[in-house]
Amino acid sequence: MKKIFMKNIVILLIFLFFMLIVNTHIVLAEDIDSIISGGKSFITDAEGAAEKIDSEKMKNTSNIIYNVLLTIAIGVAVIYASILGVKFMMGSTEDKAQLKESLIPFLIGCIIIFSSFAIWKAFVEFLKTI
Repeated sequence: MKKIFMKNIVILLIFLFFMLIVNTHIVLAEDIDSIISGGKSFITDAEGAAEKIDSEKMKNTSNIIYNVLLTIAIGVAVIYASILGVKFMMGSTEDKAQLKESLIPFLIGCIIIFSSFAIWKAFVEFLKTI
């Protein structure tokens, strides 16, 4: 019970931390002229922002993040599978039964992780064609 309570407190603190990070900017207009000038400045800022986006830089950053995360996922999966394999070879009959039970969540996790990378890659390739 105490662990569940502490877990909920930690989740709440993390949520509050992220809420504090979010920056809200409130603009109050005094009259109609300030509203119109604010709208015009918003439009001109947006038109200039379209030229500032470098699609090649975004593609390179996405590829770097993809490759780093995929390498980490493969490394973790291989290390965990190796540990399970060694435990399976060295364990008793009861240990082997427990390891077989822990193998199912491991396989499901691998399927979820690597399919999410496949979806990410397919999405990026689809966006390249647009």
